[in-house]
Amino acid sequence: MKKYLWAFTAVAAVLCLPARAQTAAYQVQARDIYAHIVSFRTAAGQGKVPAMRAYLADVLRSGGVPDSDVAMIEAAGQSAMIVRLPGRKAGRPILFSAHMDVVDARPEDWERDPFKLIEENGRFYGRGTMDNKAGVAALASTILRLKADRQQPARELVFAFVGDEESGMETTRAIAAHPWVKDAEYAINTDAGGGLLDDATGKPLIYLVQGAEKTFATFDLTVRNPGGHSSRPRADNAIYQLAHALVRIEAHRFPVMANDLTRAYLGAVGKAQSGPVGEALRRFSANPQDSAAADTLAQSPEFVGTTRTTCVATMLEAGHAENALPQTAKAAVNCRIFPGVEVEAVRQELLSVIADPGVEVATRGNAQGSPVSDMRPDVMAAITRSVHAEYPGVAVVPYLESGGTDGKWYRKAGIPTFASSGLFSKANEMFAHGLNERLPVVSFYQGLDHIHELAVELGGVRTR
Repeated sequence: MKKYLWAFTAVAAVLCLPARAQTAAYQVQARDIYAHIVSFRTAAGQGKVPAMRAYLADVLRSGGVPDSDVAMIEAAGQSAMIVRLPGRKAGRPILFSAHMDVVDARPEDWERDPFKLIEENGRFYGRGTMDNKAGVAALASTILRLKADRQQPARELVFAFVGDEESGMETTRAIAAHPWVKDAEYAINTDAGGGLLDDATGKPLIYLVQGAEKTFATFDLTVRNPGGHSSRPRADNAIYQLAHALVRIEAHRFPVMANDLTRAYLGAVGKAQSGPVGEALRRFSANPQDSAAADTLAQSPEFVGTTRTTCVATMLEAGHAENALPQTAKAAVNCRIFPGVEVEAVRQELLSVIADPGVEVATRGNAQGSPVSDMRPDVMAAITRSVHAEYPGVAVVPYLESGGTDGKWYRKAGIPTFASSGLFSKANEMFAHGLNERLPVVSFYQGLDHIHELAVELGGVRTR
């Protein structure tokens, strides 16, 4: 799944981040955990998530977490884990979440072994270093630090280690329904959110907190035809019929939409960005009915998915022989649906746009939307204090995720969710899901502190 995360460059780390001695006991311990979990090839089909889960459970138990506070989750053949830290007082828990699985990587394609943590030139290399094993390490480190310091939260803190975020989120749904989680007041998701550095100067521009995300939905288009011999072409041809439908979808623009979250985000980014796109951002934030501004943003790769639902053809299948007329033609159209819009409403709009009863449009799987989380002042204040400890005065702004994370299932279950990784990086340095994934060393340690600080402040932690 796509996340709004960026990677640091070594130069940015030197110029923009405070120097830290990365030799504190918790930092050494967290790096060791990080190295171990990167070594597990936790991609779909590899069967390594249970082993990584077992390793983490052993580490946490050795750090003082009793078996009674560890719950192993199994759902649809996938594995996950929940760990809780009981609170001093009654009250609804706070959930922290990260996912253990990764998009697969072929070692022969990489410059380094993707399943070995390699530190080189101020960066950590390896699959999952960014997405999302840094978040997993941050959760484990926070639990261990609180235990080592004999610190107990005022309210219960619950930590979810999801097993299949990249391939179905079945364990996420099981976690959201678990007795330790289902009554959570809100959740902090480590799998999105972060700060943006200027590409040229490394100057911190803005920090984004994800408060909503688009619905991921794929629609299967199918055209059926009796076919025949290619020497006797028919007036109706399944491939041509499907092609006409796809051209209509390509030309279609869904209605421009906005909410308080997207307007705040676009306005804040617009203040820091120059040129036509910056002007369009400011204009759209002030007036979402400004169609010219919306059209400008639709041409921007960074903002194309922010102001409306988008649909794009991603897969094709047709014909059965080179000398036969096609009997079927199929296409997959992937849509990222604006919050508040039902999946079925998008399917109906596609049918209207296609305007051909011979083209079937079926929804693949069980696509579900989720609501926008109200940006709680206490959560935003805690995130802001943590960010400002590193970058005083940087704007902390909510945003809409164009991709998808576990957060949508927490929100669907009634748990407001805020994604905040604690990482600052450049927009042009994104390697999650790609070749040679990396994360600057300083960014890893920054994320550890960010999650720990949120747990301490939001959980009302004190020393026993």
